[in-house]
Amino acid sequence: MTTRQEPPRYPFNEAAALDVDPLYTQLRQEEPVVRVSCPFGEDAWLVTTHADMKTILGDRRFSRALAAEHDESRLTPLPIHTSILGMDPPDHTRLRRLLSRVFTAQRVELLRPGIEKVTGRLIDDMVAGGAPADLMEQFAVPLAGTVVCDLLGVPFEDREQFREWMDAFSATTVMTADEAEHGTEALHGYIAQLMNRRRESPRDDLISAMVRASDEEEKLSETELVELASVLLIAGHETVSSQLIDSLYLLFTHPDQLDLLKRRRELMPRAVEELLRYVPLISHVTFARYATEDVELSGTLVRAGESVLPAIPSANRDESVFENAHEFDLTRQRNPHLGFGYGIHRCLGAPLARLELHVAVDSLLTRLPDLRCAIPLDSLEWKDGMQVRSLLRLPVLW
Repeated sequence: MTTRQEPPRYPFNEAAALDVDPLYTQLRQEEPVVRVSCPFGEDAWLVTTHADMKTILGDRRFSRALAAEHDESRLTPLPIHTSILGMDPPDHTRLRRLLSRVFTAQRVELLRPGIEKVTGRLIDDMVAGGAPADLMEQFAVPLAGTVVCDLLGVPFEDREQFREWMDAFSATTVMTADEAEHGTEALHGYIAQLMNRRRESPRDDLISAMVRASDEEEKLSETELVELASVLLIAGHETVSSQLIDSLYLLFTHPDQLDLLKRRRELMPRAVEELLRYVPLISHVTFARYATEDVELSGTLVRAGESVLPAIPSANRDESVFENAHEFDLTRQRNPHLGFGYGIHRCLGAPLARLELHVAVDSLLTRLPDLRCAIPLDSLEWKDGMQVRSLLRLPVLW
């Protein structure tokens, strides 16, 4: 078993643009499971290979719920145990069942016309306003925000208010624990008020459906409902907009692949999967899992009660799984990436995120085929101190 007197500090380096720390490559080959010390919480095992990642994300011997009983190893000032993110079956099953009827591929496909309409309107507005335009604030954010707000029933006009609160969930160094707690409580309070209004005056939206299903069938607590709706809002708004803007940046930085996609639009489904694999949306690691019994991972014994941290950006560059893993290749055929996670906590909104990414990129290339960055790519600024990687803005010309 691998042992260290003083675990190295993690993260090893700060994330730069969409780079993945080259140390992961060395670790996958030499020490795929390594003890590390994070900025907050207890020490943990860092897991770097695709195979081990699938084990800790998909094996019932690893628990999310046990994190609430520990000082969880993490990068954020406060642990994120809220709602479905911190549950094991059967509680997890109860909440996931409530949403599984909404996020099927068939149900999501029915949203395509609405997403195409919003996308077209945003491009019309950019063209009318003239170049340069900011793809972040004029396209990615309002597209993702409009889609998830319409789905949930959250007033889009409140976005400037709740966008600030949402940062509390993924802030690492830009917020203190008190600031993060205040933002979280404010968002939960806002959602609770909205749910009370929907209980009194239901509408054709997901929050109304969640309240109705809970009251009539699932018997979720008010706290569970509020936390679940908050997680959905954050994932659909901030995560999707960041994935979209990072994907456009990636295409701009790989003009050969961008030209290929323009010529061969039938590659769009593969392109979406490769964008999801190659973009390291989560800068470092996702939520810790705790072993419920002794488990061996790549020759290292993880004892019952110890935690493991899954480094998905490393798994998505695993050379044993992906041919030419460090190359961005839109023609890639075999692509079992873990961009949406794996196992029971795999992202429920994956079909919707895929659809939004497909429609957005395809529409931009159709309407603005000579779209390009308005400033040198290496001068673009990135958000600091957040778990989710994202540009601050992406000015473009056409």
